[in-house]
Amino acid sequence: MPEDPDLVSVLHAAADAVAGALGGLEDWGLAGTRDGQYRSDLAADAAALEVLDRAGLGVLSEESGLHEPDRPVLVVVDPVDGSTNASRRLPFYATSLCALDDKGPLAAVVAQLPDGPRYEAVRGQGSRRDGRPVRPSVCREMGRAVVGVNGWPSRHLGWRQYRALGSAALELCAVADGRLDGFVDLSRRGLAPWDYLGALLVCQESGAHVVDGEGRDLVVRVSGERRSVVGAGTAELLDQLLSGRSEIVEARERERVSPGGGTERHRKRG
Repeated sequence: MPEDPDLVSVLHAAADAVAGALGGLEDWGLAGTRDGQYRSDLAADAAALEVLDRAGLGVLSEESGLHEPDRPVLVVVDPVDGSTNASRRLPFYATSLCALDDKGPLAAVVAQLPDGPRYEAVRGQGSRRDGRPVRPSVCREMGRAVVGVNGWPSRHLGWRQYRALGSAALELCAVADGRLDGFVDLSRRGLAPWDYLGALLVCQESGAHVVDGEGRDLVVRVSGERRSVVGAGTAELLDQLLSGRSEIVEARERERVSPGGGTERHRKRG
């Protein structure tokens, strides 16, 4: 099994393979395989799997599920996080990879495609963006914050501005390096582990705070689990985002049980 520096190199090699596969792709449309799956997802998945399997790693992929789960290190991978952006050639999508051992996240790479910045982190060794250490924002007040959101913000939570950019992995990495002050998942369904695990380690190693809005463990190794991820550069802003999210959830619950309460369709993010 690769040691940590070699493991990061393997994750970068997988991201390189994805970039190469997408570079020659002509049809970026829906694959017709399952709801929300694009041809870019399938091409990227095949490229990443080849590299990771050759390195002796287990894989949990959004696109093809679980591979070699008995191997000591499992890489949770979203081959294209933000695949709707990718299909429309909006340049805000990424490959996200997080290697887990028996202690949790060990190493991660989040590579903005096709040739954007790359974030990497190793447990206990800090986070970097294109080789340089990153640090989160010191914003403590919601009224001064620019916040990334997933889902529909049904009410204003007091932020200065918000952004819905379409890739949770990149938005959380933006929290790690202070480009966003915070991030909150406001969807009903939540995020899958491949959406956030790579960025989770990047955030943790940068000093940013990331939690589940319901207090659950964020380290998930199965595809069916989802989490309501909330992150911020400071504990003070994190508390305000958690409070605002709780208000929205409570209002939805009141709407659900009241006559005429609406429902929201669940669709794949990115």
